[in-house]
Amino acid sequence: MHFRDIVTQCRSYRRFDSGVPVTEDAVRDLVELVCYVPSAKNLQPLKYISVSEPDTVAALFPFLSWVGYLADWPGPMEGERPTAYVVMLGDQSISTDFACDSGIAAQTLLLGATASGIGGCIVASLEHKNIRELLKIPEKYAILMTIALGTPLETVVIDQISGDDSVRYFRDVHSIHHVPKRMLDDVLLRFH
Repeated sequence: MHFRDIVTQCRSYRRFDSGVPVTEDAVRDLVELVCYVPSAKNLQPLKYISVSEPDTVAALFPFLSWVGYLADWPGPMEGERPTAYVVMLGDQSISTDFACDSGIAAQTLLLGATASGIGGCIVASLEHKNIRELLKIPEKYAILMTIALGTPLETVVIDQISGDDSVRYFRDVHSIHHVPKRMLDDVLLRFH
């Protein structure tokens, strides 16, 4: 697969085939990718929890909020839920600034998932206290995000926009998820 195809197919999927598991080995392979990415000052403060055991996957699900723009959609229904997660943590004994590292790591993990035929979604709206208790996460680790993983059950397409067009994603009458994206001429600037 060409890298451009991997990037354009790397979308935020929110509905998955719950009958197709993402194995612990697959999750480990994805997390291994982030061991090689750049890190501010090369501190490498990010740590990860692999969640692929079905009971824990199910227990984690209610602690995540799925969509901001689709107010009438409560999230994936039974049978459409992720089959694994990666919980990204920041080791506060190493650093308290994770912004750059977390973005690089999350995107690398998602690109690796796409290249492997797995879909994913970064979920940053979390019930931190409940997740900390469920996964027994010590206080020295900041919970940064959860990346849901599974075999996509939905079609996600990119709609090209320009100017003041809305950036709000939406689902059409056929349940196709549309993601408006600004094009090159709108983001590549030149000041004379």
